[in-house]
Amino acid sequence: MALPTSTNYGQSVTKFAVGSTAVDLASIADGNEQAVDVTITGAQLGDFTLASHSLDVTDLMITGSVTAADTVTVIVANNTGGALDIGSGTIYAMVIPREVI
Repeated sequence: MALPTSTNYGQSVTKFAVGSTAVDLASIADGNEQAVDVTITGAQLGDFTLASHSLDVTDLMITGSVTAADTVTVIVANNTGGALDIGSGTIYAMVIPREVI
């Protein structure tokens, strides 16, 4: 599949913001999730996000989205078939403004 030529494919992203927060997630039952808010000054609805955790997430799914000005909500979801408790760590989030893409 050929990539469109009218985009910025191959360009470096040089404008972004990051934030983190310490968390101690409780045990997450199969099919459930926990939400963690990370403050990132300048984040706006529609911006792109990346999210991660400082520990091995043992097949948990981690997603993030800007849910309000300056706030990224990171969802840690468990669809593994059993309850998981990964303990204390740090949630990290990155915001890439939509206008730089």
